[in-house]
Amino acid sequence: MAISASMVKELREMTGAGMMDCKKALNETDGDMDAAVEFLRKNGQAKAEKKAGRIAAEGICKIASNDDKSAAVVEVNSETDFVAKNEKFQTFVSQVAEQALSTSAADIDAFLAEKWSQDSSKTVSEALVEQIAVIGEKLSIRRFEKVTASNGCVVSYTHGGGKIGVIVEADTTVVNDAVKEALTNIAMQVAALTPKYVSRDEVSAEYIEHEKEILRAQIMNDPKESQKPEKVINGMIEGRVSKEMKEICLLDQVYVKAEDGKQTVAKYLEQVSKEVGATVAVKKFVRFETGEGIEKKEEDFAAEVAAQMNA
Repeated sequence: MAISASMVKELREMTGAGMMDCKKALNETDGDMDAAVEFLRKNGQAKAEKKAGRIAAEGICKIASNDDKSAAVVEVNSETDFVAKNEKFQTFVSQVAEQALSTSAADIDAFLAEKWSQDSSKTVSEALVEQIAVIGEKLSIRRFEKVTASNGCVVSYTHGGGKIGVIVEADTTVVNDAVKEALTNIAMQVAALTPKYVSRDEVSAEYIEHEKEILRAQIMNDPKESQKPEKVINGMIEGRVSKEMKEICLLDQVYVKAEDGKQTVAKYLEQVSKEVGATVAVKKFVRFETGEGIEKKEEDFAAEVAAQMNA
């Protein structure tokens, strides 16, 4: 049976698969549309396995929330930024975020083994494989985290179209628009300045001692600084550790919207607390950035497309 361009177009619209894949599927099934869809699904799953070695470092973070009491953030990766902007991919990631909001899973393996909320006949992992078949790239549900407020509220913030997702949990007896606005400002601070801890209380003594050892080694390797008295060297170390704490501890950071350029996040929260008549204290934050910690592979995209067309 002759395969027309309109048949290829129809199958492409039904499945979202590539044009060449659709043409091949129709040829293999003698133009039977339903059989071609099944062929693509089966062939797509086989491709998904072959793509396991590819690097998926693009993608997006999405957040789902339930009023102001709970929120969940997920990171789902793709191989290219082009796919990350694809409507089908974005819809799937939103569904993954909704699943994370209702999950009781303690880790990613348990999460992937759960029944898929959109279709209980399959698991989250199987739903992911289907998306790989449709989209044609390696995709990965990398991580998720759910935050539930025990005595206050949660707010969320996404930046750069999903490049960064942040959830902030706060303890407060007053939850109103002013409090939510202030906490959203804090979430923007977390997105911009990447703190590691809420306060110095969370920093372990082991971490601080390790940093001091590194700083001491740096000083002793400097011909001039190493000649200074021990008391001076100790003071230098303490000063540098204190400076680092101001960078990695959220409450010690300079508030990005401070008019004087000096107000810390802690002082900003004190100001907000006075204005609303209740203590507003950040209890926890979660910050996901797409692809962080993944080594990206440099590829010649034009050459890859040409290779696929000639295959």
